[in-house]
Amino acid sequence: MNVHVPQSGKRLPSPIQLAIFALIAGTSAGAYAAAADAPAAEQSAAADKTSSTITEVYVTATKRTTSLQKTPVAVTALNAAVLDDNHVQTLQDVVNLVPSFAATGQGDHGVITMTLRGVGNDSAKTEYADPEVASFVDGIYSPRPEGATALLFDLEAIEVLRGPQGTLWGRNSSVGAVNMQTVKPEIGSSSGNFEAGYGNYARLGARGAVNIPINDTMAMRVAVVHEQHNGYVSYQTPPNLSLAAQHAAADPVIAAWNTAHPGNPIAFQPINTNLYVNNAQKYSAQDQSAARLSFLWQPTPGLKWNVAYEHYMDRGTPSMNLMQNPRAGQDFWSALIDTAPSVNRDSHSVRSRVDYQINPDISLAYIAGYSRFNGSSTFDQDGGATLPTSFTSGGSYQANNTVWSKYKNYSHEVEVQSTGKRDVDWLLGLYYANEDNGIRFDIPIMNGTQQGTVGWQGSFIQPKETVDSKAVFGQATWNASDALHVTGGLRYTSDERKNIGGTNNGWSDLTAPQIPVSPSMNPLGGGTGFSTYQHNDGVFNDHKLTGLVRVSYEIDKSNMVYASVSTGYKSGGLQDGGVPYGSETLTNYEIGSKSTFLGGTVRMNNSAYYEKFKGFQFSAPVTNPDGTRGLATSNAEGAKIWGLETEIAAKITPVDRVQFTAAYTNAKLKHLVGGSNDYVLPACTAPGITNPCLDVSGNTMPHSPKFSAQMMYQHSFALANGTLIPRISAHYETASWLSVFNLGEPDKQKSYTRTDLGLRFDADTKWYFDAYVRNAEDAKIKTSAMNANGPWQAQYLPPRTFGINVGKSF
Repeated sequence: MNVHVPQSGKRLPSPIQLAIFALIAGTSAGAYAAAADAPAAEQSAAADKTSSTITEVYVTATKRTTSLQKTPVAVTALNAAVLDDNHVQTLQDVVNLVPSFAATGQGDHGVITMTLRGVGNDSAKTEYADPEVASFVDGIYSPRPEGATALLFDLEAIEVLRGPQGTLWGRNSSVGAVNMQTVKPEIGSSSGNFEAGYGNYARLGARGAVNIPINDTMAMRVAVVHEQHNGYVSYQTPPNLSLAAQHAAADPVIAAWNTAHPGNPIAFQPINTNLYVNNAQKYSAQDQSAARLSFLWQPTPGLKWNVAYEHYMDRGTPSMNLMQNPRAGQDFWSALIDTAPSVNRDSHSVRSRVDYQINPDISLAYIAGYSRFNGSSTFDQDGGATLPTSFTSGGSYQANNTVWSKYKNYSHEVEVQSTGKRDVDWLLGLYYANEDNGIRFDIPIMNGTQQGTVGWQGSFIQPKETVDSKAVFGQATWNASDALHVTGGLRYTSDERKNIGGTNNGWSDLTAPQIPVSPSMNPLGGGTGFSTYQHNDGVFNDHKLTGLVRVSYEIDKSNMVYASVSTGYKSGGLQDGGVPYGSETLTNYEIGSKSTFLGGTVRMNNSAYYEKFKGFQFSAPVTNPDGTRGLATSNAEGAKIWGLETEIAAKITPVDRVQFTAAYTNAKLKHLVGGSNDYVLPACTAPGITNPCLDVSGNTMPHSPKFSAQMMYQHSFALANGTLIPRISAHYETASWLSVFNLGEPDKQKSYTRTDLGLRFDADTKWYFDAYVRNAEDAKIKTSAMNANGPWQAQYLPPRTFGINVGKSF
């Protein structure tokens, strides 16, 4: 049986070429546009710089456009100006701007996993596990973690909703949701912007957007972006061992092997240093491009259709597991690499929304989306943590290679809601989504080096895993008075998951050639030494009713308080062997306040919450009793979590602005005994648990520091021909664990402060210059850790980076 999946395509795909041509054409046309055609967002940003009060922010957290200060939900709204000031490119750049939010880089799959209010899943890296924090673009769910790594560009805003959002937002938003709103075309406006940037690590960036009016009822918008920089991780020189030393280490191993396997003897080989990587593209490099074509058709005031096509491509490299304590004479940002890094991904997305005002009291919306993804990657899992002593002893060679990965998903949602001022505001909806996922993931592990004997090899081939999700939901708010509002909502969700033809295949024929598994091999055919040790076929059905009850009271026009109880749900599924695991549920009790003080110059939003988290889906790579390997998921008892959050924005003077966010989180696991191949754990005999394992009951949840805070200050200096704005942003957080095992200092990120600096000049002629320094302290900030290869290793946020951007709007 041959499993074939088309690989991603050309170096410069034609959709991006077409978008660039359209952007150039639109820029030429827009150069003659009147200044009055500047988009509303740009005018709002300009007004904010001169106003003595904070500009009012509007959000869509309740599926209606409402003022942030009148929305009884814990939501952080980041507009385009905030995203630009903080040089936000991916969701990992957003986390410091939002209380109780964390994102973790996962090198072997090159994805980002998210944690909110202490709950997340670092194993939600493939089709086998779903996230607890849902990602949306223009209200359309992005199911796979690759979506979180995509470049963020030409955005109107990002909204981060904290707490269960399942009633209105649906799938896998059991602890929160992130909704990214793209800039939409504007009828009658000829406007746009472009920017170019340069920085250290040979960073080059360019982005631009143009709004093109077509006629009185249609408009088009074209946006493109490209970002690239060299990798942070240098290549170490391979060890230079004498032949005598290599013989001394290898000869006993060779003798023992040949005695045990006389029919397949091995002979001494000197270490081939050419198998180590020295001059390829480095790890942690960026090379990403994207383009978006958006259209708006509004034939009548009551009918509007927004539709967009987006193409994203990634040719960068994954981030690397670095030694926490480098060997003597080696740089911190370096590793001994024997697997060249690569990421090759392409995604295509279509998003559509039709809004129709049926009558003055009722509106209808139809939201649909389709996306298709193909990708592959290679990753050095061992990271050269232990040096080889010969070709088949000492260290080990392990690569984690995604030979191919693919998914297609589509969704349909219909919403009917009341409009205008009324005693009861209501919304009803129907939802359907379908996913079709597939992957081949290879793990070759060789003793010593690639030339050595096989330690273990596996090829995990899942050609078709599907998800069917259906839901019906409704929410109503009784406006008992102008001040008192009572809200209730319910959502019924039904999920079906299937694994069709999935197999786990291991190398077990000791007479076969001992070479690492490669993409050219067919593990399902003969002569490769592989055999299937596990079939993963299965069907799993799940369903759940979730809900919301909320009361809000407006004390006066500047102060509101609210209290809510909401429930979240994440479906169970199938793991290796077709074995099912159960769903997760979360009940959130929350109180909050939203206040505006001193005539609109100070805005403060607070929340306090308590979460009952049940059925925690703990996933980890494990070794089975028979020596085979797989990914195991079990339902732990859960966790008890409570915390406090605050967000403050203040205009001290018309030219001085301060923003402050802070969070206190207490997240403790309930009963859980778990194991993982990523860590050296003690032997244990817990029934039904893979050995080794550890009882982590009562441990602190990972990525949940007790306290974290972010403060930003900026001042505007009025100059003869423009405005100069220096800004400083500092993030502080206390120590946090990096896994549920809480294995001491190496498994912890110690408390740290990270500072970002910026200096922006906005000229009166609409061009600007922006200089920045990120991570000014050059702090080494861990996001994950492991010690499976002997010494402790970790993934880190980028080192100090700096650069400039120059742009113009028209």
